[in-house]
Amino acid sequence: MKIDDIARIAEVSKSAVSLALNGKPGVSQETRERILKIAEKHKYNPRPSSKIQNNKQSKIFRFVACTHTGIITEQYQSQSFFMELINNIDQSFTSKGYSLIISSINVDSLEQEISNLEKQQSSSGILMLGTNLTEEQIKSVAKLQPNLVVLDTCFETLDINFIVMNNVLGAYQAGEYLIELGHKKIGYVESSSRMYNFDMRKKGFQKVMSENNLMIQPEHTFQMSPTDVSVQEAFKQSILNLKGNLATALFCECDYMAISVIKTLNELNINVPEDISVIGFDNIAESQIISPELTTIHVKKDKISSLAVEKLIREIDHNEDDKMKIFVDTELIIRKSCCSPNEK
Repeated sequence: MKIDDIARIAEVSKSAVSLALNGKPGVSQETRERILKIAEKHKYNPRPSSKIQNNKQSKIFRFVACTHTGIITEQYQSQSFFMELINNIDQSFTSKGYSLIISSINVDSLEQEISNLEKQQSSSGILMLGTNLTEEQIKSVAKLQPNLVVLDTCFETLDINFIVMNNVLGAYQAGEYLIELGHKKIGYVESSSRMYNFDMRKKGFQKVMSENNLMIQPEHTFQMSPTDVSVQEAFKQSILNLKGNLATALFCECDYMAISVIKTLNELNINVPEDISVIGFDNIAESQIISPELTTIHVKKDKISSLAVEKLIREIDHNEDDKMKIFVDTELIIRKSCCSPNEK
């Protein structure tokens, strides 16, 4: 039994396993107990640590996720998108010989908690999950640790590094695909919690609709939670109220919403894609488990992770001062949840 095996079973990163096994802060109590139980069950015996540390191993980087923002909950590591992102970051740092500490922080005390963590164990730099954070919150972190790369959001006017998926392109690709299939009566499922990513996706989708002289009708615009994967009663009632005036396709701002849409439509005996095509965004693992398999927009989380790690290391090792805003292009993944309206 190795740390890799424990991380796989517990569905967390290797860094989270290391923190839990060594009694260090940075993981929730629930996660710590789960890891310790797995280690005990499989009789994990850690290798004796070497007393010799090279310069790389002595450098510690911190990954910070801010919880209670409407999108990032305390259980964020169990969500496919963030789990995959963190694992990619962890692997990127490990492959380069550096250590990574994962810290979850309540957004209401962001500045104070970052300050306390840095006093307890100073880091060489911070990778921060900026989902739903404000400009002021991000600026406050940059004052405490200038070696900062922010993921999953972007503020162009801040002199801070941002790396994010190209949301505008991704939503444009989704709309373009639906239009190419022949859909004209297209609906939009948006998140009840707003953030940069969702706003940019809306911008991209509206752009492709406008370019094709199409409009999203108000009655075909729906709201739902971006994190609950279940039958959505409000959406269900909205569909019933349409009394047959259904859109032929729906774009959903994330895969969790797309999966909830499919579950809800199934309960109403509305078939996907025969009655309504559904397309999502993110390409999470669950998108291939739902039936029918979800057509979606692939976010290159591995590329985002490697670029973020490389940028942070360049700032530390090579004193690179230039700040960057990097947009990583997306890719359309065609599966089985969309078809031409003429195929009904």
